[in-house]
Amino acid sequence: MTTAADPRTPCIIGVARRTWHPADAPEGAPEPLAMWEEMARAAAADAGVPGAVAQLDGIDIVYSQSWQYDDAPARLADRLGASPARRAYSGIGGTVPQTLAVDAAEHIWRGDLDLTLIVGAEALATVRRLKMAGAEPRWSYPPGEPRPFPMNLDFLPSEISHSVHEAFLTFALFDNARRAHLGRELDAHRVQLGRVLARMTEVAAASPHAWFPIARSVEEIITPTADNRMVSYPYTKFMVAIMDVDMAAGLLLASAAKADALGVAEDKRVYLRGWGYAEDPEHVAEHPDLWRSPAMAAAARSALESAGIGLDEIAYFDFYSCFPSPVGFALDTLGLAVDDPRGVTRTGGLAYHGGPGSDYVTHSLAAMVETLRTDPESVGLVSALGMHMQKHAYALWSTEPGPRPSAEPAPHPLRTPVLDTPPQGPATVATYGVLHGRDGAPTSGLLVCDLPGAARCYARLDGGDDALAEAEATELIGRTVTLTPKDGLNLARID
Repeated sequence: MTTAADPRTPCIIGVARRTWHPADAPEGAPEPLAMWEEMARAAAADAGVPGAVAQLDGIDIVYSQSWQYDDAPARLADRLGASPARRAYSGIGGTVPQTLAVDAAEHIWRGDLDLTLIVGAEALATVRRLKMAGAEPRWSYPPGEPRPFPMNLDFLPSEISHSVHEAFLTFALFDNARRAHLGRELDAHRVQLGRVLARMTEVAAASPHAWFPIARSVEEIITPTADNRMVSYPYTKFMVAIMDVDMAAGLLLASAAKADALGVAEDKRVYLRGWGYAEDPEHVAEHPDLWRSPAMAAAARSALESAGIGLDEIAYFDFYSCFPSPVGFALDTLGLAVDDPRGVTRTGGLAYHGGPGSDYVTHSLAAMVETLRTDPESVGLVSALGMHMQKHAYALWSTEPGPRPSAEPAPHPLRTPVLDTPPQGPATVATYGVLHGRDGAPTSGLLVCDLPGAARCYARLDGGDDALAEAEATELIGRTVTLTPKDGLNLARID
């Protein structure tokens, strides 16, 4: 039996999501503005109040990489016939939709908002098809001047020189460190990753929203083939997020009092019960323990404690899954087994559902709301992750309201110093990754090395193809290497 909610209690009252599959939309997706409008109206219709979009007092739009507008919130407000006082366009990152939802909830609690929209859309697959045809989008209201991509990472000089940029490399570094910490053999670890991912493909296969609705076996996922090349050891193509998708999602949030005034049914409402946010160091090599995330643990603990809900009371999980390592870290953090019957996703994962830029968690929140509505009074946990395993946002949601949650302040992350001056001499491998080219062949190896004196450095694996092959056949973590500076790089030869 649902208890009565405080009139200021925030809740999600409407959700919407749509995928423009190439088979169903050969002309591609519409422009993001049209996708936002469709999701806003669909979320209101889902709440049973289609005309409520004109009453919005808040609009938050998740950054779209597909197209930039001169004033995205104002353009959307005009199309909806709304005059919201709060109009915001976000930055980038996987945590954005969840932090927007939590922030909106806080404003609703305080009485600053009564009815607000969070919406996001990407048409990156359409943009890609146009570019391959030698064309480009000609969508509405472009800004007067090109706007820079809002990347807020400040790369270290040694990260620039050693090309520590790509997420499929940095998340592989974390995964390999986790493997060594767990004491697994290399092949056995990839099988374990495949076991987790295979279950995610089953969720995607059952979803009309998934970009790749295909159930795959462990062997299909982890075995390199012409269609599933190795990208960055231990990851094949079937193990990494796909961003070039056409999809949109929206969330409509209201105070309980506003939901009552609109006549929203009780069984449509899903409440924020607890949340937590924390950050690890910005730079990969600064993480003291590369096999775990203290910030993820702090965010999860804060979410559980602020909700007053135990782990065993959670019925559903949706973990952020741009790569396998965040899912593995989450399982370790919460002490969950790979085959926990509750699973790790309600959405399908970024590699199979599709990861539309910064907007995936809007979809996973929508999926969680849909799930919780079918199981009244149950609790679902949604996690979000941003940058290179740096930002972590956890939240608990339920059809049962509770007291206003209050999260603990995030702890200040501890950092291991990273040297930019070229070191020389012995070092110990803390973690490593092997990059592969588009033909599937290994091209280079990157190491994070522990140096005498508790500092670290990045290094390129020296020794040619033989060394790269050894790195994918035997455990390098804990091995001693000899560092030699050359042409602005640290070269590491296995001793």
